[in-house]
Amino acid sequence: MDNIVNMGQNDVMSNFTKTDDIMNDMRKIIEGSQKTAHQAVNTILVQRNWLIGYRIASEELNGEDRADYGAEVIKKLSFELTKEFGKGYTKSNLYSFYSFYKICNLVVLVTLQRLITSERQGCP
Repeated sequence: MDNIVNMGQNDVMSNFTKTDDIMNDMRKIIEGSQKTAHQAVNTILVQRNWLIGYRIASEELNGEDRADYGAEVIKKLSFELTKEFGKGYTKSNLYSFYSFYKICNLVVLVTLQRLITSERQGCP
């Protein structure tokens, strides 16, 4: 039976240690599972939000009058996504996803610029 517990490759399975207190073991199993699930969901939501922002930014760049076109795209997306997937895709949220994408790209660019600058200056 110990082999079954040790064969998993995730935190829940690898962090489990059987004790003589079954109730305490149950608490640790449930709390560990919940924590791992929440972390996984959070990671996926961050990726989803970034991709939505990326896609909005890509669409906006194809528009003629970008401000008006972008606002119209977001308005239409909000309506269609809410109709299909329920709440969570308000215009405000879609603008937030777009901003998140833009900020992430800026952080990456600044970080790369600093790395290149430090390499040129001979810093480790």
